[in-house]
Amino acid sequence: MPLPVRTRADACPGVLAPHDAADGALARVRLPGGLVTAAQLRVLASCAEDLGDGAAHLTSRGNLQLRGLDRDDPRLVSRLVDAGLVPAPSHERVRNVLASPLSGLHGGLADVRGLASAFDEGLCARPGLASLPGRILFALDDGRGDVAAEEPDLCWVATGPSEGFLQVAGVATDVSASRQDAPELLLTAAEVFLTLRAADEVQAWRVRELADAPGRIAAALDEDHDLGGGSDVPGRAGSPDRDHAAPAGPIGERALGVAPVLGELSAGQLRALADTGDPAIVTPWRTIVLPSPAPGARDALRARGLVVDPDHPALGVSACAGRPGCAKAHADVRADARALIELGVTTTAHVVGCERRCGAPHGPHTDVVARPDGRYAIDGTPVPDLFTALARTQP
Repeated sequence: MPLPVRTRADACPGVLAPHDAADGALARVRLPGGLVTAAQLRVLASCAEDLGDGAAHLTSRGNLQLRGLDRDDPRLVSRLVDAGLVPAPSHERVRNVLASPLSGLHGGLADVRGLASAFDEGLCARPGLASLPGRILFALDDGRGDVAAEEPDLCWVATGPSEGFLQVAGVATDVSASRQDAPELLLTAAEVFLTLRAADEVQAWRVRELADAPGRIAAALDEDHDLGGGSDVPGRAGSPDRDHAAPAGPIGERALGVAPVLGELSAGQLRALADTGDPAIVTPWRTIVLPSPAPGARDALRARGLVVDPDHPALGVSACAGRPGCAKAHADVRADARALIELGVTTTAHVVGCERRCGAPHGPHTDVVARPDGRYAIDGTPVPDLFTALARTQP
């Protein structure tokens, strides 16, 4: 496959550089490792309520978005900076780092808790890394292969409690580092990426857009390199299973998995999460993990309309913004997706308003795309009625 030719810098939105959507400005709030405190959840709730559309929206990179904003209103930036959610304005858009959300709680080979924060501090302390593209994605995988499956550009994958290797654009290298040195390895690899990008004189938005990126980055880090790239690399098989994806309901001995319907959290639900667990971990699968939920948290969150049961039909359905939030959408896909949930459809489906397929999960799923005539195509085949067609797929 030919490498894409970029003619401009990427324009991923942030807090300081929001995106103008059909329903107002959209601001993306980065949460390295998905970690967010109860105090920060309450600030986000007030921002959504006072300044936006009343909700926060989870993203496929473990971040949050606020929609329906006035880009000229200075209160959003002020509140988020005060809450510690924008610690380095110059690096705001490049703070994209995943960490296995169940690490130290249930499963995995190594405990990667704290590594995302250490990486973020190191990232923000290096002025040169502010020039990274906003699309770049880092990950710290505890060996279970969950975040390695999310197509990160640069990923440290544990092979035991205290050791691991570098994965570049999905390819394993023999460049290794200890658990405590993993953040430094990723930061150095990011600097190598920028050096190679400049040498190639290209505007690559992702590491894989550089020619032979795994080999060249590995060579720069370790002259005696030998690419692995075999099928046994964690995460290369594709979709993480339900244990990896932090399912709804009890997890391990104490943690609780919570899923907002279609990844949307009302201001009231944000406050309910703040009241029942501190901190919370936002996952790349639009779920939330409460490592230490308060007594009665599951019932309290269920009463707030959040999914806390592993067999709920909402867990299999996701959607893009659709109308009226996106001018390119051909349908109100979120309303249709909610109708599918009410119908009890158990097929894993992603419903989108156009061929761009924004927010699509990386794993296997039914592809539901709105057409210009307002009808849908399922896995490329136009259907006269979405609900009837998907109902027929039920086991």
